[in-house]
Amino acid sequence: MPDCTNPLWPCAMTGAAACLAGFEGMVVVIHGSSGCYYYPTTLLRAPLHGTFILEHEIIFGSEDRLNEVIGGLSGQGKRIAVVTTCVPAILGEDIRSMLEKHDVILVDSPGFSGDVEAGYKNALSVLAPQVDPGVVGVNIDGVCLFDPFAAGNVQEIMRLLNLAGIPVGTVFSHDLLDKVYHASPYTIGINEDFASGIGEYCGGTLGLRAIEATFRKLGDVFENAEVDRVFSELEQQEERMVRACDKYLLRFDPPSVVIFAGFSYAVHVAATLERYLDADIRCIGSRNAPGESKYPVEQVTGLEGVRSLIGRYNPDLVTGSSFERSVCGARAFAGITPPLRGSVRLAPSPFAGINGTLCLVEQVLNACMDKN
Repeated sequence: MPDCTNPLWPCAMTGAAACLAGFEGMVVVIHGSSGCYYYPTTLLRAPLHGTFILEHEIIFGSEDRLNEVIGGLSGQGKRIAVVTTCVPAILGEDIRSMLEKHDVILVDSPGFSGDVEAGYKNALSVLAPQVDPGVVGVNIDGVCLFDPFAAGNVQEIMRLLNLAGIPVGTVFSHDLLDKVYHASPYTIGINEDFASGIGEYCGGTLGLRAIEATFRKLGDVFENAEVDRVFSELEQQEERMVRACDKYLLRFDPPSVVIFAGFSYAVHVAATLERYLDADIRCIGSRNAPGESKYPVEQVTGLEGVRSLIGRYNPDLVTGSSFERSVCGARAFAGITPPLRGSVRLAPSPFAGINGTLCLVEQVLNACMDKN
């Protein structure tokens, strides 16, 4: 059996559940043990269901248990999706034949089949989204429930599109299930690690320069769009941010930084801190397989790797998750990727959009000033 080689990052089963549970009108069943249910439930904070298979069902088969759970959920007027986990996959049970009498969506996504991104994209491919040429607007792409900034990202990008007078198409994956099959021909992204590939991609929204380029493209696509309103706000907020960063740099040296996150988020953080705080980006510890980057980057899949990278580069500031916070010592820390334990998070804070960049820089400045 393949190993689960990335304990810092959710598995493919969690990614599939995150994708499916983001759509209203969907009931998601995790077919596996209690641990395979409680982990995504805790991380995603979404209403999931589980089969909770036990030892005797592993030995004699889980068909009765699976049909019992699905039977209890039928009749609610919602589509039922079953996500398989490692145990039934290893047993080789024919889950599809077990479900013949039920109208369900089956996503074969055991944890050992990949990381969260692979499971997310697999589930989305099973849903088979469709572009509807008659839909006017732009899709928002790259929303994943396991991201603590997901809700804030959706609100922020919807706000900017509304400011420009551009209708919102389908939000992948945080929307009505039916809208999956009526997506707009155009798409903008929040997190390219979770790109759906649906529609013509018009650009991303991580960082002010990306937002500017994306809305220029949208201005070309939508002739009546008022994109200048977005550019005006962007200019005003960037001036505020530059003043705050300059004030910090009058008192303190630029920080040296090691960044831990998914690749797209990490590169955004690196570019932002380098541009506005003249930060020394010593290394990116990417949770997933990294793409091209002008910054030094390594994929880090365990806590020892995190500890080694921090020790090797000895930064002033560490950004990452609760894992990094547990080993960064007395250094300044900013939380940018899950899990973020030990703090209460109620407001839907964004990471993308104009306000997302402001929130990032605000958090970094406060963390660095506290340590200085």
